Amino acid sequence: MLQRNQMDITTYHQKYFRPSCLQALNLRFDTPEFYSLFSEKAHDQIKLPSELTITPEETLLNYFSVLREAENLGGRSCGTVGQARTPFPIAYNFLSEEYQRKLTYEDYFHSFAGVGHTSLIKLCRVPDIKHGIRFFYEIETIEGFEGKRAEYFGYYYGFIQLVNEKEGYRISDLSKIEEDFLCAPYHGWSHDAEAVVEVKYGSWCKLVQKIYPTVKNGYVKNIYFRGNDGANYCLIFFTLTNGTDVEIAQFRKVGNGKWKLIKMKPEEECLTEKRRR
Repeated sequence: MLQRNQMDITTYHQKYFRPSCLQALNLRFDTPEFYSLFSEKAHDQIKLPSELTITPEETLLNYFSVLREAENLGGRSCGTVGQARTPFPIAYNFLSEEYQRKLTYEDYFHSFAGVGHTSLIKLCRVPDIKHGIRFFYEIETIEGFEGKRAEYFGYYYGFIQLVNEKEGYRISDLSKIEEDFLCAPYHGWSHDAEAVVEVKYGSWCKLVQKIYPTVKNGYVKNIYFRGNDGANYCLIFFTLTNGTDVEIAQFRKVGNGKWKLIKMKPEEECLTEKRRR
């Protein structure tokens, strides 16, 4: 298990306490002309150009590009920030009809309270056990707080589901999880992919026979291990800006067969069984 004292101070500090140095992915619509097409229009008066939603990835890049300079700071007094609130009704139209029925425009708008700028720094399509269209994303925001005269950076990640409607792809569900920057470096093993495999799949489930060296590619970690059941396993993790590894997908392969997407739940399947004994 990777412990704090196994890292030199420079590596440890850079991993857990420094912000992202990744380039933003949502840099489209950088002129006022795009937003002028929708100015003075309510959310239910806007019709998105079809070219904005022709593929799932294009849909999300355009969605976050629209939101890049959307501002809902409240009491900031330094003048107009970005495109102010013009982007919000545009962005709302990237949601599916069903999602809009669950999430009103007012609730959608208020979900951005305090946000003055949004940068998309990670976007990757990930396997979906239900064979849907699912993406992982991470954003960096600039946020203001009541009583403060300066803004601060915040980081969030989550998963997005999309559906193909008659007018193009739309977002059918979106989760947003705050990243903490102090729990990961100071507490526990659950933030580290290698330790997660050792504890959850090894100690809890007694499944691990041999763990192979981690394969890293940017923020993606692939951890392979040989199971006590004779099968091979591959667990995919993504590393967040705060240094935490998030488990994305699990695959299992028997012999020379193909990798198959699976869904193991060690907390339910292994810990629960232990408590019953």
